Amino acid sequence: MINILEFTLERLARIFDQEFGKGRFHAHALYRDIFKQGNENFFVSPEFLDSPRFAKALKGKVSVAPGEVVKTVDEGELTKFITRLHDGLEIESVVIPMTRHNTLCISSQVGCKMGCKFCETGRMGFKRNLSISEIVGQVYNARHRLKKDVKNIVFMGMGEPLDNFDNLMGAIGVMNEQQGFDIALRHMTLSTVGLVPGIERLARLAMAGLRLAVSINAPDDATRSLLMPINTIFPLAHLKKSLINFPLPRRGVFLFEYILIRGLNDSPAHADLLADFIHPLPVRLNLIAYNPVKGLDHESPSDDQMHVFADLLSAKGIMVIKRWSRGRSVAAGCGQLGRNT
Repeated sequence: MINILEFTLERLARIFDQEFGKGRFHAHALYRDIFKQGNENFFVSPEFLDSPRFAKALKGKVSVAPGEVVKTVDEGELTKFITRLHDGLEIESVVIPMTRHNTLCISSQVGCKMGCKFCETGRMGFKRNLSISEIVGQVYNARHRLKKDVKNIVFMGMGEPLDNFDNLMGAIGVMNEQQGFDIALRHMTLSTVGLVPGIERLARLAMAGLRLAVSINAPDDATRSLLMPINTIFPLAHLKKSLINFPLPRRGVFLFEYILIRGLNDSPAHADLLADFIHPLPVRLNLIAYNPVKGLDHESPSDDQMHVFADLLSAKGIMVIKRWSRGRSVAAGCGQLGRNT
């Protein structure tokens, strides 16, 4: 079975040529119908009506399987949707309205191995990696089944993207295909907890434009290891070295994500240490108010605490963007995915 969502146009054309003696013409038509138009009944398009033998040969051998959207929940214009996969497992994705476009927050795994102590997905444990088609299928469902005009992709949903490296790179290639979804690398952001081997592997690919976000959350190893067990394996010094060696494009910056938790990582001393860690890296820091997770004792900061912490960093030359919760009421905020609302 050829699952179209697994393939770039070039790969699909090669398969058509090898298996059916057909090539780019019909692959292009199939790509247009499925990726651009969301038309799964592609056999009625002119290219296939003019090639009835080929259309007949393809029937039963080609599928579009993005998973079934079984539930959507909204907070204003923000939408979280739950996709049931072929084996009954479910993943969550979030369409986030922006000023001029929608951003889609995509999952890369069912559950997560990383076990971050502020994250609902981490409490699920790890179920399995998503396939290329299951990652790409979230874009398909958002655009064609939910009719959302998605322009940007952030790999910040369930799972650690770099822990599913090969399928992630395959999915990025499909999303980037100009004849398909045509999402430029500069409109994609990959977020990691700091999986150093994955960062180093990504660096070797030199994918110009793809943005790298790093979930920092604490500026010292003791606090970060408490929050993020991965830090015991790849501590901050190791992580910083991998970032110093990462081939950023000219004028490129890293995105750092810092979830501010009251009484845990929000002191002036933490701000000083964080500024020291960041220098001399080119960084834009997203300061995110902690979203409560049922069963955990962490507390969200007040607005004043957010402002004070941000001002301390700004005074040290750090570019800071303050982000308050979006989607919290439907468990679609940062760290909340996996609580099936």
